[in-house]
Amino acid sequence: MPLLTVTNLRTSFHTRHGVVRAVDGVGFALERGETLGLVGESGSGKSVTCLSLLGLLPSPPARIEAGSAMFDGVDLLRCAPRELRAIRGRRISMIFQDPMTSLNPYLRVSEQLIEPLLIHEKISRPDALARGLAMLEAVGINDAARRLHQHPHQFSGGMRQRVMIAMALITRPELLIADEPTTALDVTVQAQILELIKKMQRELGMAVIFVTHDLGVVAGLCDRVQVMYAGRVVETATTHTLFRAPLHPYTRALQRSIPGLQPKGGDLHTIPGLPPDLARLPPGCAFAPRCEFATDRCQTETPALREATPGHAHACLRAQAGEI
Repeated sequence: MPLLTVTNLRTSFHTRHGVVRAVDGVGFALERGETLGLVGESGSGKSVTCLSLLGLLPSPPARIEAGSAMFDGVDLLRCAPRELRAIRGRRISMIFQDPMTSLNPYLRVSEQLIEPLLIHEKISRPDALARGLAMLEAVGINDAARRLHQHPHQFSGGMRQRVMIAMALITRPELLIADEPTTALDVTVQAQILELIKKMQRELGMAVIFVTHDLGVVAGLCDRVQVMYAGRVVETATTHTLFRAPLHPYTRALQRSIPGLQPKGGDLHTIPGLPPDLARLPPGCAFAPRCEFATDRCQTETPALREATPGHAHACLRAQAGEI
């Protein structure tokens, strides 16, 4: 039985300028110990999907209009707030995008690090500090005993991200959601953070949802990948299958945009145009205005996610017809 099963999740933002359908019919299943990658450009609905599961969206304007998210027998979308708070931060943890804005600049790192323990496990403060120190050492922060009581501004960007990882893992969660944890970091630190997440996952045996806009990042990290565009899943497959035989034109374009796959000295591939306005989605396939393979049919008919081979599904009319 999967640890987490999400079915037909629909989340909208009701604004003065209209209804923004940020997540439209997303579904997936996540096994214990598995790593699932959510990939897509900014605005594709990746972060909103994760925040919906944890009840962290402001309401209003956000509204979860349909769907279920069964986590070990509990529907995260419909359980009581008190029950969700008991799960969030203990059994499910999240690493947010920007550690500088996620950490409170007025509080010492020690106060923020041990807060989940004091709330969820009711242990003594000295015991919590001892576990906090051990966790800082586990995520590779040098001189952790001294740095434990410093403020966030005294840490570099990479070190702040390690503190965020330590905060997320200190309760030994069953599921970790990592929302673009390496976006603002240089390549060297990014590689260290990714290796750290893999190491901690092996030690704790937890499942991971890894959110990123970079398809290249998921290659050595994820077991399966879901590619999202305009709030919908347009392709899903194992990582090996997705890189070996991508079927949706958007997935192909993302793969061609990976700098490391470009010929040396050649021009970098870019996807023309911009993602659509989710409050004014065009009829038909949302990717059609930017797609090199689009036909008149793509402009009028909305494709459904259909399985091409076992475990590999996509939502492209022309690929489903065998035309590309």
